[in-house]
Amino acid sequence: MSGLVTGASLKEFFKTILEEVIHRQHVVVAELTGFYLVNLLTEFATTDKLFSQEEGGRKDHEPLAMLYHRALQQEREERIRTFRRLGDVSLYKAGFFASSLQSSVVGPDYYIQMGGTAYGQLAALAPGAGFAEVYRELCAKFRMLVEVLEEISARGMVQGGPAGTLKVYETWVRTGSNKLERVLVDAGMLMPKGHLSN
Repeated sequence: MSGLVTGASLKEFFKTILEEVIHRQHVVVAELTGFYLVNLLTEFATTDKLFSQEEGGRKDHEPLAMLYHRALQQEREERIRTFRRLGDVSLYKAGFFASSLQSSVVGPDYYIQMGGTAYGQLAALAPGAGFAEVYRELCAKFRMLVEVLEEISARGMVQGGPAGTLKVYETWVRTGSNKLERVLVDAGMLMPKGHLSN
């Protein structure tokens, strides 16, 4: 992808790839949940959204536990915003940075637990709101959706060139992930199982 990419075309790109990957992984999500995920991917396409603005203009990662603790101290509307941020950041990081989280202190399971809990809290805080069902589905299918985002990330890295392909390959060697293997097979980097080269 070269040149200027508009928000609309970025949304279309993420909608197309999300639909392909959830179909390939046999994950079923409601239409509104798919819409939510497309918006999340589009929003986090600019890395600034992953960081919290601190006083003095400096941006930094806010630990998930701090976000969770702050949410518990807030009034309802602020609590909803904080839990949504906690769920969104957890989902995105666990999916798009799964390989780097493997070597971190807390690991991907921590992000999955925190994110799923945050979406569950959101559903409970706004049971009558239009997005309550979306939050319930995000909570219930959090781990599956992390795997969907992990595959989307891997496909993007492979399309990005040799350096990205090598990262996906190294992660596949380390984890043995069937999803990453499929990405590498589709990219022509590996032979499908059961096929011998001549």
